Amino acid sequence: MAPNASSSPDDAVPVTAIAMKLLDIRLKQSGAIIESAIGEFSASGRQELALLRGGGTLELFRIDEGQTKLVSRLETRSVLRCLATVRLTGDKRDVLAVGADGGAISVFDFEGGKAKVLHCMTFGKTGCRRGTPGQYLASDPKGRAIMISAVEKRKLVYVLNRDATGKPTIASPLEAHRTRTLTFATVGLDNGYDNPIFATLELQYPDTEDSVRESVDDVEKQLAYYELDLGLNHVSRRWARSVHRSAFCMAAVPGGADGPGGVLVGGEDWIEYLHESIAANNSDTADAQKKSNRIICTFPRRNLHPKEKGILITKITIHRQKKSKFFALAQNELGDVYKVDVRLDSSDKTKVIGLTVALLDVLPLANSLNVSKLGLLFVAAEFGDHHLYQFHRIDLPDAPTCTSEQSKEAYLQSNATSELAFYNTANASNIACTFSPTLLKNLRKIYTMDSAAPTTGIMVGELAGNEVSPQIYTLHGKGPLSSVRIMRHGAAVTELAVSDLPGVPGGIFTIADNSGEASDNGVKSDRFIVVSFADATLVLSVGETVEEVGKESGFEITSPTLACNALGNDGGMVQVHPSGVRHITQGKAKQWNCAGLKRIEYASANETQVLIALAGGQVIYFELNADSGNLTEVCTRDMGADVCCLDVGTLPPGKNRSLFAAVGCRDQTVRIVSLDPNGKLNQRSSTALDSRPHSVALQIMTVEQNDGNDGRNDTILTIGLDDGSSLRADVDPVTGSIGTSPTRRFLGARPVSVSRVRLESSSSTLLLSSRPWISRLDSTSGKHIMAPLSYVPLDHGCSFNSDVVQDGIVATAGKTLRILSIDTAGMDGGEDEAFNINKVGLRYTPRQMTLLATGTSAADRKVVLVVVESDYNEYGYEEKQQMGFDFTGEGKEDKKAGGDGMDMDEDSDEEQDIKMADDEEEKEEDEDKETRETAIRGPYPKVAGCWGSCVRLLDPSNNCKSLECIELNRNEAALCCSSVRFHSRGGEPLLAVGTVTGMTMHPLQQTESHVALYRVLNGERLQLVHKTKVDDGPVLSLAHFQGRLLVGIGKTLRLYEMGKRQLLRKCELRGFPTMIKNLQTAGDRAFCGDMLQSVQIVRYDATANRLVLVANDPTPRPITAQELLDWNTIAVGDKFGNVSILRLPRGAESASAVDLTGQRALWESSRDDHTPKLEVLCNYHVGEVVTNMTRASLVAGGAESLIYVTVTGRIGALVPFTSRDDVEFYTELESHIRADAPRPTGRDPQAYRSYYAPVKHVVDGDLCGAFNLLSFTQQNKIADKVDRSIGEIMKKLEDTRNALL
Repeated sequence: MAPNASSSPDDAVPVTAIAMKLLDIRLKQSGAIIESAIGEFSASGRQELALLRGGGTLELFRIDEGQTKLVSRLETRSVLRCLATVRLTGDKRDVLAVGADGGAISVFDFEGGKAKVLHCMTFGKTGCRRGTPGQYLASDPKGRAIMISAVEKRKLVYVLNRDATGKPTIASPLEAHRTRTLTFATVGLDNGYDNPIFATLELQYPDTEDSVRESVDDVEKQLAYYELDLGLNHVSRRWARSVHRSAFCMAAVPGGADGPGGVLVGGEDWIEYLHESIAANNSDTADAQKKSNRIICTFPRRNLHPKEKGILITKITIHRQKKSKFFALAQNELGDVYKVDVRLDSSDKTKVIGLTVALLDVLPLANSLNVSKLGLLFVAAEFGDHHLYQFHRIDLPDAPTCTSEQSKEAYLQSNATSELAFYNTANASNIACTFSPTLLKNLRKIYTMDSAAPTTGIMVGELAGNEVSPQIYTLHGKGPLSSVRIMRHGAAVTELAVSDLPGVPGGIFTIADNSGEASDNGVKSDRFIVVSFADATLVLSVGETVEEVGKESGFEITSPTLACNALGNDGGMVQVHPSGVRHITQGKAKQWNCAGLKRIEYASANETQVLIALAGGQVIYFELNADSGNLTEVCTRDMGADVCCLDVGTLPPGKNRSLFAAVGCRDQTVRIVSLDPNGKLNQRSSTALDSRPHSVALQIMTVEQNDGNDGRNDTILTIGLDDGSSLRADVDPVTGSIGTSPTRRFLGARPVSVSRVRLESSSSTLLLSSRPWISRLDSTSGKHIMAPLSYVPLDHGCSFNSDVVQDGIVATAGKTLRILSIDTAGMDGGEDEAFNINKVGLRYTPRQMTLLATGTSAADRKVVLVVVESDYNEYGYEEKQQMGFDFTGEGKEDKKAGGDGMDMDEDSDEEQDIKMADDEEEKEEDEDKETRETAIRGPYPKVAGCWGSCVRLLDPSNNCKSLECIELNRNEAALCCSSVRFHSRGGEPLLAVGTVTGMTMHPLQQTESHVALYRVLNGERLQLVHKTKVDDGPVLSLAHFQGRLLVGIGKTLRLYEMGKRQLLRKCELRGFPTMIKNLQTAGDRAFCGDMLQSVQIVRYDATANRLVLVANDPTPRPITAQELLDWNTIAVGDKFGNVSILRLPRGAESASAVDLTGQRALWESSRDDHTPKLEVLCNYHVGEVVTNMTRASLVAGGAESLIYVTVTGRIGALVPFTSRDDVEFYTELESHIRADAPRPTGRDPQAYRSYYAPVKHVVDGDLCGAFNLLSFTQQNKIADKVDRSIGEIMKKLEDTRNALL
C-alpha cells in the first residue's frame, strides 16, 4: 500500500469490473488478396482463380464471360501465407497446396466446386516463425513434389504419388536445411521428367562466432538448385551461383521438351536469366579477353524518375503458349509491367542467347499476376480494387524496349572488372530508354473485383439528410487509388423511368401478356400496368412506350381496383373492384356483383383463382373453369372475424391450382385455408401475432439439390404487420401447417406492405415500410437473404417485365410512378451483408476525417466532412505540374499548339468534314477511355522527406461532392484533424489540423511541426485563421477538450487555448512512453493511445491547471485504433490484430489513488506501480490489423455496437449481449461447433482467436455461423447438445444479424 493511503472501506481497493460479453459478426469480407493462382480446379477446361484472402479465407472464382463468379469459399481461421498449383500425375485437374501458420501443409481438391482437404501434414510449431516452414511454397511442374520453406534455414520437400486405388498420397518430408541461410524466393524448375529441381534465392550470413567477421555488403546472395533424387529419396544442393544483391523474385522458364529451362530473376534495375548450363559453358573460356558471362537486361524507366533511385522488380510470371512458345510479364514497384521475351538460338532451342524487355502497360501494383489460356490477365492488386484485363495486342513493335545486348556492350566498353559490380543503378539509368506513363495501350480493363484494402477510417451517421438508415463512410486506398466510400446497407437500385400521376394511388398491379403469341415467343412481358386511386383506375398499356388506355381495355375505370391478374392462357383478365368481380375475355366483360349493400374490401388473384373478402369477414372463392373458360363461384366461408388482408398464393410448378390461401384477420391472426373445391375453405392452420397483419404473401420458392435431382419447392408465408415488422414462416406443402419458428424482423415505422416479385428469374418478396426491402431465397444454399433497397420510401410495388426491362419493379412513391431495376450483387447467399457503394476519388492517401458543423442557427446549419490526405515520397500537386507530369496519362498534345494564333479562311465543307470526323473520334475515345483508365503514380523525389498533402472539404448531403481542396506547403504533411470549439471565442466551430514538415521515417524526425486552425466560410470553403509552431515532436493526434484544444505532440500531451495570432499553451504532461497516436476525451479525462505502450488515462485538474495520470495499461499494446465506450471503458485495437476492452477499476480515481496536491510527486516518479492499472474485460484476435473503430448503430433507433475496420478491408461488429440466455446459447453453440469444426490448415479455432492472449468474453460469430454449412447429421448432433431444434438455432443466428442491421 502506498504511503498515506486510507484503509477505510469507503476508500475501497479497486474492484474487479463487471464482465462484458460480445459477439463478433462480420459485415463485409476482407478484400485484400495475399496471393492468387490460376488453374483448372473444379473441372477440366475451366479457367479458375484460387485466392488467399486476408483473415484466413480461401476462395475459388471461375472466369466466365469476362468476369469472375464465386464457386467456393472456405474459412480456415488461420493466417494464409502462400499457395501453389499442383497437377498430379495422370490427372486433368489441378489441386491447390497451401501454406499457413498451422505448422502443416494442406492440399485441397475442388472437384465439383466443393473444397475438400486431401492432406494436412503437420511438420512443426504453429505461428508465423522465421524458422518454421510456410512462408514460401513451390511445386514441381509435373506434380511430383512440393517444397515448403521457412524464412530461415528450414526447407522441406514432400513427394506426391498415388496408391494402388488411385488415391493421391503424400510422403514424409525430406529435409533440405542449411544453417544461417535466409530464403527470399523459391520456385519449381521445369526439368521434364528428370529428377525434380527447386530453385531458391538465398543468402548465408556469417557466423558471429568466427574470429574474422565479414562485412554485410560482402555476403553473397545466391541462386541455388536443390535436386530431389526420386531413386534415393534424398534432397541435395546441386548447384549455386552468385546473383545481384538486390535479387528479389524469380520465375521458372519452361524446360524439357518445351524450352531451355532455368529461371528469370528480377532485382533492382535488372532482369537476369540464369541456369546451370550457362555457367558450365562459360567456365571453360580461359581467354584473357574481357567477356560477359551473364544474360542480363535492364528495362525502360520513367523519364521523370531520378537516375540515382533504383527500381525494383517485384513480380515475374511466365505464360505458356501453344507450340512451345512462352513469354514473361514482369512488374516493378511503380506499377510498370514489361513483356520479357527469352530469345533462343535458332539451331538449338535449349540455348538462350538474349533477353528483350518491352513496356506493356502501367497497372496497379500487384501481389500476383495470373495469365489465363483465354488471353486474360488478372491483377491481384496490393491496394485497391483487383482487375481483369483483356490483351488488346501482345506484339509490341513500337513500345520502349531494352535488350541484353545493350547491357552486354555497355559492360564490355566499361572499365569494370566485375559484372555484378557493373550492374548497378547508375549504369542501368544510362543504358535504359525512357518513357512517359500513359493510359492502357495494349490491355483493356473488362472487369473489376471490389476491394476496400486498405481501410484506414470509418464513420457512421445519417449525413445525407434524406435517408432513414445511417450511412457508413470509410477511407480507403493509397496514393492515386485513394477514395472515400459511402456505403449503404442494401441492394443498389437503378431508376429506369419516373412519371407523374394525377393523384396519390392506393395500389398498383401488372397484368402479364397471356396471349398465344406471347406463349409462342417464350418471352415474359406485361400487357398492362394498372394504377388504382381512391375513386378511379388508370390503365396503362405496355409496349414500345407506356400509354394510357380507357374503357377499351375492358376495365371498370370509375372505381378503384382491389386486385387484377391475367386469367387463363387465352388473353383473359380479371379485375376486382368494391362492387364485384369483372372477367374480361376477348374484349367482352362479365361481372359478378355483390349481393345487397355489401362491398368487397380485400381481394387476391392468380392465373386460375380469385379470392375476395367482404365486410364482416365473409370470404368467397372463385375458380376458372377449364372447360367453359368462365369464372365460377366455388364456395363461401365466414372467418368469424373481419378480414384485413389475404393472398391466394402462386401456382405450384406443373399444376393449375394453388392448394392454400393465407387470410389475415383483425383478431391478430393469420390463417391458412384449403382451396380444394371440396374443402369449402377449411382452415388448416393459424398463427397468433403480436400486432394486426397488414398484408400477406404466400409463394413457392425453389432450392436446388446438390445431387443433381430436381429442386425442392418450399412454400413460404410472409406477413407484414402494422407495427413495422415482417414475419416469415415455412408452410407444409401437404398439410398446410405453419412452422413453429417464424423469423421476425423490424423493417421501419410504417405498416409493412408485402408483394411478390421476381429477381433473376427466381421468386422474391418486396416489403415496403419506411424503407423498401427485398427478400429472396438463395437457390444454392437454401438461405433466406433479406436486404434493404438504397432508394426512397415506396408506397406500393409489384413485378414488371417488358421487352426492355426484365425482372424489374414498378412502384409508386407519392404522386409518381417509377420503374426500377435491382442490382442483386452481394445477395449471393454468402455470410456478408449486401452493401452498395459510391466512391469519391482523392489525391493522396487519406489519414483522418472529421465532421464539422457550420452555421450558428438551425436554419443555416450545415454539416461538412473534412479529410486530410498526405503521401510520403511524393511531390505536391503544383510541383508535379511544374515538372510536366501528365496526371491523366492521355499523353496528347494540343492540336492547336504550334499555330500562329491567326484566324484563317478555309473551305466550309472541308471544315465541316473535319469537325464531324473529330466528333466521331472523340465519341469513340470516350467509350474506350473507361476500359483504358489506370492509376499512375507521380514522380519519385530525389531526396527523403518529400510529402504531398492537402485538406479536402466534402459535402455529405450531395454524395460527398468535393467543395474545396487546399494544397499544403512544400513537404508539409497533414496527419490528423479535429473539430474544436473554443469557449473563449464564442464557441465557433473551427477545424484544427496537425502538420509536420520534412518528416522522414528512418530515422523518424522532422524539421517543423504545426497546428493550423481553419474557419469554414458559408459551408463551402476553408479560411486559414492562424498557424502555430510546436516543438517536442510530430503532431499525431488532436481532440476538443472542455472548450480548448488537446494536442498529442510526440511524447507530450499539451492543452492549448486560442489566441489572436497563435495558440496559447496552458499546461502539458510530458514523459509518455513513445508517441501519442490516438486521443479521445470525455468530461475531464483524456484517453491517450500510445504507439507502443497501450492506453494512458489522464485527468485535467482545473484548480491546479495541470494534467494528472490516472491509470495505464500494464500490457504493452501498439495501439492502432481506439474508441471510448463509456466513462470508464475503452476499446483498443493493436497492430497484431487484437481487439481488447479495457476498463478503469473502481476507486482508481479516488483521493487515495491520485494525488491532486503535488506533495507526493517525488514518490510517484520513483514508483511506477503506484499508478492504477486498467483491467481487461474482453480480448479477441481478429486476425487483421484493426485500423479504426467507432461506436454506432447501423439501424435508426437500434442498439449500438462497436464497428471496426481492418487494413485488409474487412468490416466487423462487436455486438454486446443483452441477456444471459443469449450468452449461454452462443457460448455453448460455439464450444460444440469448435469441437467438431474442420481444421483445413491444422489450426485450432480457439488457438487462432487466442493468438497473443487467451480469448476472453468474446464469441466467434463466424464460427457460430458455420452451423448453416454443416451436414444435417452434424447439425442434429449439435442441436441435441444445446437442447434446441435445428430451425430454432438457425432462427436465432438470423435474428441476431437482423437486430444489428
